[in-house]
Amino acid sequence: MIIELSLIFAFLAMFSWGIGDFLIQKVTRKLGDLETLTWIGVVGSIFLLPFVWKDITLFSIPGNMFLIIGLGVITFIAAILNFEALKKGKISVVDVVLEIELPITIALGFIFLGETLTTIQAIIIFFILCGIILIATQSFSHFKARIERGVIIAIIASIFMGGVNFLTGVSAKQITPLMAVWGPWVVFTIICVIVILFREGPRNLIKNASENKKLILWMGIIDTLAWVFYAFAVQDYEISIVTAITESYPAIALILGVWLNKERILSHQWIGAALALICSVLLATTL
Repeated sequence: MIIELSLIFAFLAMFSWGIGDFLIQKVTRKLGDLETLTWIGVVGSIFLLPFVWKDITLFSIPGNMFLIIGLGVITFIAAILNFEALKKGKISVVDVVLEIELPITIALGFIFLGETLTTIQAIIIFFILCGIILIATQSFSHFKARIERGVIIAIIASIFMGGVNFLTGVSAKQITPLMAVWGPWVVFTIICVIVILFREGPRNLIKNASENKKLILWMGIIDTLAWVFYAFAVQDYEISIVTAITESYPAIALILGVWLNKERILSHQWIGAALALICSVLLATTL
C-alpha cells in the first residue's frame, strides 16, 4: 500500500509541476524572478500553515533546523535560476533541459543513502541526456550548435534542483513531508522579502500582485501542491525512484507551451523531447 500511495503522489507531483511551470513562466515574464518566488513562498506558507501548526516545534531541534534552513537557501538559489531560465527560454525546451536534475538526484541518493542503480537504468539515463542535448540545440548548421536561450541557466538550475530534490526527500523522511515543504518555503520567502526591501521596497510587489492576483494564487497553490505530493511520495520510498517518475512532467508543460503559447519546435527537438520523456517513463518502469 505504501508503494501504491507513493506512485499516486509521484504522478500527482508530475502533473502539478507541468502546470505549475507553465504558470510560473507567465508570472516571471510579468513580475520578474524575485517577485514570482516571493509570492510562491507567501501563498505556500499561508496555505500550509494550518496543516503544520502542530509540528512547528520540530523546527526547534538543531538537526532539523539546520536541514530546513539549508534547504531553504538552496531552494532560493535553484528557484531564481529556474525562473530565469523559464523567462528567457521556451518552456518546452527549458523543462526538458531541467531533467538533468534526475541523474544529479540519483547520484546524491546513491552516495549518501546507498540507493542503487542497475545497468539498464544507467543506460536509460544516458539516453535521457542524449534527448536533452537534442532538445536544447536549436541549430546544427555549419557544425556549430546554437544553444537555445535559457538553456545554460537551466543546466545550472538543474544541478541545484537535484540538491533540492534530495534534501526535500531527506527532510520528509527525517521530519515530516509537510514540514519539508513549509519550512524551506518560509526561509526563502524571508530571503526574498529582505532582498526586495533593500532593493526597491514593497510598493511594486503589492501593486503587481494586485494586478495579477488570480494568476499568482493559482501558481502558488499548484506549485506548493506539487512539492507536497513529491514530499509524501519520497517519505517511504527511494528518492531516486520517485524523482524518475516525476521527470515526465515536461510532457504536460510541452503540450501547454506549444498549444497555448504557440511555441515552434524543430523536428530534432521533438525527437529529443520524445526520447527524454519516453526514457523517463521507461526508467520508472524498471524500478
